[in-house]
Amino acid sequence: MDLSVNIGKLRLQNPVMTASGTFGYGEEFADFIDLNRLGGIVVKGTTLAPRQGNPYPRMAETPSGMLNAVGLQNKGVDYFVNNIYPRIKHLDTAIVVNVSGASIEDYVGVCEHLQGLDCIAAIEVNISCPNVKQGGMSFGTTCQGAESVVSAVRKAWPGTMIVKLTPNVTDITEIARAAEGAGADAVSLTNTFLGMAIDVERRRPILSTITGGLSGPCIRPIAVRMVWQVSHAVKIPVIGLGGIMNGRDAVEFMLAGATAVQVGTANFIDPQVSVKIVDYITEYLQRHHLPNARALIGAMQVD
Repeated sequence: MDLSVNIGKLRLQNPVMTASGTFGYGEEFADFIDLNRLGGIVVKGTTLAPRQGNPYPRMAETPSGMLNAVGLQNKGVDYFVNNIYPRIKHLDTAIVVNVSGASIEDYVGVCEHLQGLDCIAAIEVNISCPNVKQGGMSFGTTCQGAESVVSAVRKAWPGTMIVKLTPNVTDITEIARAAEGAGADAVSLTNTFLGMAIDVERRRPILSTITGGLSGPCIRPIAVRMVWQVSHAVKIPVIGLGGIMNGRDAVEFMLAGATAVQVGTANFIDPQVSVKIVDYITEYLQRHHLPNARALIGAMQVD
């Protein structure tokens, strides 16, 4: 069964990727699954300089989901290049680096450090993180902000560029079109929704940052709707994510218009869920007598 899909010039062996921030650098899951069976791994957010992230507590369980305010904790791009990349470059799957920054210069700087790493299949420009005080989501909430970052990164990165969009906007299709116009090869959506939780006994916010990013199955119907809207608004591929817990959920995103999907929060519940989704898609195609995974993209029927 042909499960391959194309993200611009990048060919994925199947449409199942893991979402940044939920799968480490891939090697953390090597004891649970064969990483080479995945379509791609999006490594955790990488910034120009090391970041300590936000103070604890920075995660909280919610009904049908979770809040996080990790704040892009990582050891910086130099550490990734010198220590992580040599350990994962042998993987037979697409390695995608999630690039974040507090300024346009930060985004460009990360890309410049990544150039020359032959086994990096693509970058995912994160203009949608709600858990940092500078940069992040502030770039992704206006067309001008999105255009400024994407156009600058386009000049610094010749390879495949995915732009990760925030759902915390009035019209996500406008931001998607702005990213496309500035040179994005694909968009991924959605990132987390801004939310909060309060400890009613202590009458204090549960997260140190008061607000955080809401993920999990509670956001899936909204994310599916946004993927459907964006897939009709742009010509570039759309990568869908937001509450995918199983294979049925992944197929739903593809029928709505996603070329590929990313699995996030579900990795914390079942470290084998991503390969189970690959198996489900194979079974689904056989059961419905479909020739390949590409036949699912945007195949929702509306009478």
